[in-house]
Amino acid sequence: MNAPAEVASGRVGPNAIIQLVAALQARHGPGAAEALLHAAGLDHYRTSLPERMTDEREAAALHRAVMVHYPAEWSDLARRAGEGTAEYLLAHRIPRPVQRVLRWLPPGWAARLLLRAIARHAWTFAGSGSFTARLEREGVTIMIAHNPVATPGCPWHVAVFTTLFRALVSRRTRVEQPDCCARGDAACRFVLTWHRPRSGWWRPGDQLPVASG
Repeated sequence: MNAPAEVASGRVGPNAIIQLVAALQARHGPGAAEALLHAAGLDHYRTSLPERMTDEREAAALHRAVMVHYPAEWSDLARRAGEGTAEYLLAHRIPRPVQRVLRWLPPGWAARLLLRAIARHAWTFAGSGSFTARLEREGVTIMIAHNPVATPGCPWHVAVFTTLFRALVSRRTRVEQPDCCARGDAACRFVLTWHRPRSGWWRPGDQLPVASG
């Protein structure tokens, strides 16, 4: 997974904003997206969306604005934005030869390699939060402590992980989020499962250390 070199603390990938704006435009038109950018205090993006890393507070402000102004559908909009983010990564950041290898591997090994790539670029999803990932007997657990872009249930994050793992690890991948910073927990915990492994690819408690931010 390729990414800009100048990763700074407190920044997330621009798709946290770009794809949410795209979801708003697709469902409600350009005017609605511009109105939400204004409501979030992001008028400077009304004419030109970010092309590089963006302040995590800006992404969080836009996600909150969508929650406030579209309470009945914000989670669907965030989910579509997460899918769009993952689709962008698949199209532009993860080389196609790597994708072919991951799809060829057994799910456990593919998950191990994909997690290492995600961990190296944890800022994309976690900003200044602390990102860790661990291989479990029947899947993967991803933790983002102090998640700066947390929303109840984190539909954006869930959709990013679901789309990536279904494309590269197993089409059976399911993602649940039992703990969430937006609900008062210390960390957002994402549990990814696909099926019970039949071989010894996993080592219980395997930790993928990351220095994020």
